[in-house]
Amino acid sequence: MVTKGIMLGHKVSKLDLEVDKVKIKVVDKLSPPMNVKTSRIFLGHAGFYRQFVKYFSKIVHPLSMLLEVNRPFEFEHNCLKAFETLNQALVTTPILITPNWSIPFELMCDTSDNRMVLALVQRKEKILHPIAYATKTSNNA
Repeated sequence: MVTKGIMLGHKVSKLDLEVDKVKIKVVDKLSPPMNVKTSRIFLGHAGFYRQFVKYFSKIVHPLSMLLEVNRPFEFEHNCLKAFETLNQALVTTPILITPNWSIPFELMCDTSDNRMVLALVQRKEKILHPIAYATKTSNNA
């Protein structure tokens, strides 16, 4: 059997899961978005990796606000901070582990007025290790 390999842009092995560095070199060199179009492109690319970034929708919220219709594009300090945080998360190895089917799973949930964050974790030696993240931002409806 194969013990490790690259699948869908990720290095997969029995012990861990990490982003393939070759696939993300371009992200590391990105400059902050300067208009709505480049913001949309960046968020679209980052969205592919959303399951590997804890609190993804909370981080990208300032950048997502720039995409609102009839809103002037004002790339402020909070947008720059969000861009840098997300960019750093995309170019570092995720802390996700592969599931161990012989120990129990835990599902953690955190909600607020407009956002829900879920994490599937396993506890090993009293330390929680994430397996997957899910985030969802809701609207008033």
